[in-house]
Amino acid sequence: MYNKQIADVQGSPMDILVFEPDGDGSFPGLVVAQHLPIAHTGLEKDPFTIDVGERLAAAGYACVIPFIFHWWPPEEEMEVKREAFRDDWAVADLAAAWTVLAGLERVDETRTGIIGHCWGGRVAWLGACHNPNYKAAAMLYGGRIKAGLGEGSRPAIELADRIACPMIGIFGNDDQNPSPEDVDDLGDALNKAGVEHELHRYDGAGHGFQDFTNEERYRKEASDDAWEKVFAFLGRQLK
Repeated sequence: MYNKQIADVQGSPMDILVFEPDGDGSFPGLVVAQHLPIAHTGLEKDPFTIDVGERLAAAGYACVIPFIFHWWPPEEEMEVKREAFRDDWAVADLAAAWTVLAGLERVDETRTGIIGHCWGGRVAWLGACHNPNYKAAAMLYGGRIKAGLGEGSRPAIELADRIACPMIGIFGNDDQNPSPEDVDDLGDALNKAGVEHELHRYDGAGHGFQDFTNEERYRKEASDDAWEKVFAFLGRQLK
């Protein structure tokens, strides 16, 4: 189960779902960056998002999931939200979410990380570039990292030298956003920046292959293996 908090971000209220493990802390914590399909419906109506929160809590991680599309009315078209997205707003959202996470009574604020799928994979990369408190970052098939979103924003890939924690990346070789060539470029940027990282790629898997709510995209075998790799990585870095 989860509870909901509301954070004020530059005068705009942002919903945050909070999942905590059973038992006594202190627990490591994760900020979870949402995937794009729920930009229109909100956090609580998306089974995949709820599953991620419950999965992480069951593994012993407290986590917070901020609704980073709070800047627009719920009824606004998805395409508008995607095209008007601003990296500076996302950074502010993540900072507010981390403050909520670190303030939880049973969370060890010295053992926090960030994770995200799809659009949230890009946001997780962006968050790792702006918050030195993170000890781990997990980026799952995040696209458009080679672009900057919002006026004056640098391409997120160019900020790799700001990442202060190890990173894991999960990708499908049939994906085109990011494409295998994009993944090569991400790896090169991390190597150049001296960021400890591991990148895993899956044949026969495309974008969103962990989303069990999408029968066309879901690849159970690859998804299960990817979760095992992600939890092994998080365990090494945060536990």
